[in-house]
Amino acid sequence: MSIVVVGSSNTDMIIKVPHLPKPGETILGGEFTNAAGGKGANQAVAAARSGGKVIFVAKVGNDIFGESAIDGFINDNICIDHISKDSIEPSGVAQIVVDEKGENSIAVASGANARLSSEDVMNAKQKIELADILLTQLETPIETIAEAMTIAKANSVTIILNPAPAQKLSDELLSMVSIITPNESEAELLTGIKIDDESSCVKASQELINRGVETVIITLGSKGAFVNHNNKQYILPGYKVKSVDTTAAGDVFNGALAAALADKKSFEESVGFANAAAALSVTRLGAQPSVPTLNEINEFINLYGK
Repeated sequence: MSIVVVGSSNTDMIIKVPHLPKPGETILGGEFTNAAGGKGANQAVAAARSGGKVIFVAKVGNDIFGESAIDGFINDNICIDHISKDSIEPSGVAQIVVDEKGENSIAVASGANARLSSEDVMNAKQKIELADILLTQLETPIETIAEAMTIAKANSVTIILNPAPAQKLSDELLSMVSIITPNESEAELLTGIKIDDESSCVKASQELINRGVETVIITLGSKGAFVNHNNKQYILPGYKVKSVDTTAAGDVFNGALAAALADKKSFEESVGFANAAAALSVTRLGAQPSVPTLNEINEFINLYGK
């Protein structure tokens, strides 16, 4: 059940505020914390805590943030053999403001993440070839992601692409994707179809399948996830919980999905497992601090009977 995650690692600087600031607005009184983050790192940690055997391919700066991130990965039993330290750029940093409803606004300074290269991926070529799943996102250079996907595709490795932060993607790249996991706004950017009901989910997902993707999962927040898989379309309901911070919910969903699929759970069971993990994560503040363990996810599912 080997999972290779190629992606970003950041340190998140989090400020809690009454409401998200408008342009030019200063809000006082926010509580400050910092936590390990970055979409790639969050997904690697989520996959590992969900029971997966994870190898992380990433780049950090030669600084205290990079050291702290690597220590965290070791604590989560993530293989760090392919995490390199960049001698030029600092570790990535994200500034996150979170309002009272748990909604957030994020600005990222990519730093060393922008220098994760095809060469770094080639150094992990054998690990990717032997993996069950390759999981990646869009916070590192697209050429690097494409290199990893090309290796995985040639070796029949399941490729999960979380297309975030949102950007246009070529048909060539999409044709390599086994499972794509956009949220509603990302699905709209990729297809031009506004997601506002199940019918629009069907249309957007079919557009992505027509462009070469095998399976589409559109994450719908507390409503759950829309699935278009093996010619079946349905919404798998989510969980109603009190949201504290939605920062890493999508990342937790993707990491947990990868772990469940690597553990040979059925597709529907894997999506339900990922829904539960994401729901648990939004009840906690911070990115990686919010990621639940396998036992916590299973207890949550047992409690809610899903």
